[in-house]
Amino acid sequence: DFYITIVDPHRAGDEISYYPGEVNVRLADLIIVNKVDTASKESIEKVEENVRRINPEAKILRAESPVTMEGEDIAGKKALVIEDGPTLTHGGMKFGAGIVAAKNAGVEIIDPRPYAEGSIKKAFEKYPHLKDVLPALGYGEKQIEELEKTINRAECDVVISATPINIQRVVNVNKPIVRVKYGMGEEAAKRLEEILTSKF
Repeated sequence: DFYITIVDPHRAGDEISYYPGEVNVRLADLIIVNKVDTASKESIEKVEENVRRINPEAKILRAESPVTMEGEDIAGKKALVIEDGPTLTHGGMKFGAGIVAAKNAGVEIIDPRPYAEGSIKKAFEKYPHLKDVLPALGYGEKQIEELEKTINRAECDVVISATPINIQRVVNVNKPIVRVKYGMGEEAAKRLEEILTSKF
């Protein structure tokens, strides 16, 4: 077996602070530090320092994480950005791939807070660091309905979805949705292939 763990320098310190993240770092043969193209040098170095402290035997591979967007050119349009709910709320992130993609695409990012319904509105109150992004909360029929209403009420031309699942499977919305994903930079992907080839 060859154990690979990915760590996020945008959340430096989480890799040694939370279960199962810390366990995954301790067990890993290879640690991929992703998002090095958008994280600060200090955060990248902090993550690597933490990894070396608890797992000095692991190899470390830095990887850029380019963001790709499916669909049409949306430059100049008003966009509602939706990101993974837990990442934004108790995960503490202010943004993710959706915001990165929106900025790269040249859209006008709208503030989702005025359109928030029910528990979504309460999430904005509980997590005041969220301003330009809608957390995809949908832990039951009622919350999915509130998410759908929030999206449909939003005054925008397009929805940029950076959720792990295809949000169109759970909500019916009245505007086009473009999906966003992280990838791995070519150089890191090539190096990863070399590492795996040498092991197997």
